[in-house]
Amino acid sequence: MIRHYKITLPPFQRGFHLITEKIIDAVGDIPDQGILNVFIQHTSASLSINENADPTVRQDFESHFNVMVPEDAHYYIHTYEGSDDMPAHLKTSLLGSSVSVPIIDGRLALGTWQGIYLGEHRNHGGARRLIISVYQ
Repeated sequence: MIRHYKITLPPFQRGFHLITEKIIDAVGDIPDQGILNVFIQHTSASLSINENADPTVRQDFESHFNVMVPEDAHYYIHTYEGSDDMPAHLKTSLLGSSVSVPIIDGRLALGTWQGIYLGEHRNHGGARRLIISVYQ
């Protein structure tokens, strides 16, 4: 059986944000066993799983990705939506648009220090739509 949930996240500032609890809240009744998949319906924001305890990790992610994928690179052609747009597309492709997590004993089987991140790569990205699928 597959259940789908559609949620809209409020706008977040540019950077990396923990959204694990928002996803759990949207699903509500998590089955005993299965797989949870989260897909973001955008090309300038991403999903990832990483450190959930120390917020400096998320700050370092943002700093590193801004160095790795800079704004205003002289070779960008796709520039008409702003200097943060093409880098946002590249960051999304590097990180991905979905994550999957096993469900065991009615809980997401994330590691002790893992959480689901929204990577907001635009300065003013706006609300973001997610589709959450629970396979059991």
